[in-house]
Amino acid sequence: MNVPLISLQNVGKKYQQLAALESVTMTLNQGEVLGLFGHNGAGKTTMMKLILGVISPSSGSVEVMGMAPDSKEAWHSRTQIGYLPENVSFYEQLTGLEVLTYFAKLKGFNKKTAIALLEQVGITHAMKRQVKTYSKGMRQRLGLAQAFIGEPKLLLLDEPTVGLDPIATADFYRTVDQLKTNGSSVILCSHVLPGVEQHIDRAMILSDGEVLAAGTLNELRQNANMPVKIKPKGLNGAVSNDPKLSQFLTCKLDQQTLLVPEQDKLSTLRQLLSYDAMDDIQVEPANLEQLYQHYLTQRTSEFRGESS
Repeated sequence: MNVPLISLQNVGKKYQQLAALESVTMTLNQGEVLGLFGHNGAGKTTMMKLILGVISPSSGSVEVMGMAPDSKEAWHSRTQIGYLPENVSFYEQLTGLEVLTYFAKLKGFNKKTAIALLEQVGITHAMKRQVKTYSKGMRQRLGLAQAFIGEPKLLLLDEPTVGLDPIATADFYRTVDQLKTNGSSVILCSHVLPGVEQHIDRAMILSDGEVLAAGTLNELRQNANMPVKIKPKGLNGAVSNDPKLSQFLTCKLDQQTLLVPEQDKLSTLRQLLSYDAMDDIQVEPANLEQLYQHYLTQRTSEFRGESS
């Protein structure tokens, strides 16, 4: 039986009277990427700090690589963890190369490793410039290089694509995919949802310190019971005249878009494929952003119901 790389069991964290996390349970296996999503103050950063061992839980248990991350025994395992905080901060007077060489040496690596990582994130042209001259995007790239030192077994990335242009963002996700292929596990915290979903295995949505939903995107779609959007082309009025299809039309002005429950998807596709006139078809399941909004809206509705 595989032991999870990370295990949180009924974890709670309180700051005086404020509950930052309540009864959070999750596991992360080797080579798995978890997307952690939620509004500001939802508890994402608190959860990362607990995993890092920077803070201790008020209740429940946290295990990382088989031990409590806030224990003395966990010291050596920290060399196998990479962390990118939301707000990257470095020594302004040092050059990019000096900063990264310093962090590399802390983990037992040398200047050669630092140069290779600066090349990987695309800032070798600026490695001899002081960090104070760097743009926000360049600082973020330097932060990513620091997190990637030693191909860590576990990566915790808090808003990693903030300040990155589209090309740098695509490069970043390619690196995450490569690390996953090499067996690394990743927790990816992000407000920027488009583009994330094809790079994660599971998602967890937090709100006010509680888990609203967790699972694969297919599991979240099934639990949310959100419809699949199907757009056939070339059928003209055939959809509205077919009782099996017209029941899924939601707008009289749009006679081509069907919103179909997941359990009716296959039978609807078979019905559409029976028409020779159809020349194309688009099938769009609910994306991560729509799922996120659904679960947050559901939470708000429940809260209003309780308080009324």
